[in-house]
Amino acid sequence: MDVIGFYDQHPINEDQIVGELRRRGEVADRPPPTALFDLDQDHYGGIAAVEALARIGGIARGSKVLDVCAGLGGPLRFLAWRFGCLATGVDLNHGRARSAARLTWLVGLERAVRMVRAAATALPFRSASFDVCISQEAWLHIADKMATARECRRVLRPGGRLAFTDWIARPRLADGEREKLQLWMAATTIQTLEGYRILLGRSGFTEVEAHDVSLDWRRILHERLQMYRRLRRDTVARFGEARYDAYDQLYTFFVDLIEDGKLGGGRFGATAGG
Repeated sequence: MDVIGFYDQHPINEDQIVGELRRRGEVADRPPPTALFDLDQDHYGGIAAVEALARIGGIARGSKVLDVCAGLGGPLRFLAWRFGCLATGVDLNHGRARSAARLTWLVGLERAVRMVRAAATALPFRSASFDVCISQEAWLHIADKMATARECRRVLRPGGRLAFTDWIARPRLADGEREKLQLWMAATTIQTLEGYRILLGRSGFTEVEAHDVSLDWRRILHERLQMYRRLRRDTVARFGEARYDAYDQLYTFFVDLIEDGKLGGGRFGATAGG
């Protein structure tokens, strides 16, 4: 499966989010941004994880922030609300980008948050346009990570910060398991913690930090699996029984890799060189 197809059929989507808002009685009028915060964070750790990246990136009022592979735009909306920054998201998927824009309008943040459809390897922005680049569990879908890192470096001002999280491979991750991750969830390549450290240095970044967050993510993964299973009815109604069963099998496989110490998570920070 390619990355477009994977996210076109993802259990967390605009219809599911709006449906939950309706069930809560929060969609008749334009709800506040806070109404989305427990629904639209399509990454690990919720808004606490976004705040962690904000600290690494030094995000403050007026910061120009770019989210690379922004998906539904949940982190962007939180950052704009929390810090008063100007937030831009880039995503390759038409549907996710459109959904992000509609959810942003729904909660009245369209003046602070914008979405652009583009590839992470060819960002459509002038050099030195942003103060901070962030991304969350997305680079595993990108084959040319070096091109993405260099594009982030290019669009950051000198001294700007890159802060992101991603899945990392451990030594025991077998080739057959890598192939399944690529086939089932478009994980084109999964880097190691040290591999990312080297890649960022070669891309023009300095002060590179790399932290293993696997223990934190282990608990979150189990919670995510239970959440997806609670969404069974909505997922089956939207995508069919076969897709739900395939996703459940995928996610169970994913959890087992974490438990076996073959897959983990990393949080990274780096400064754009002058």
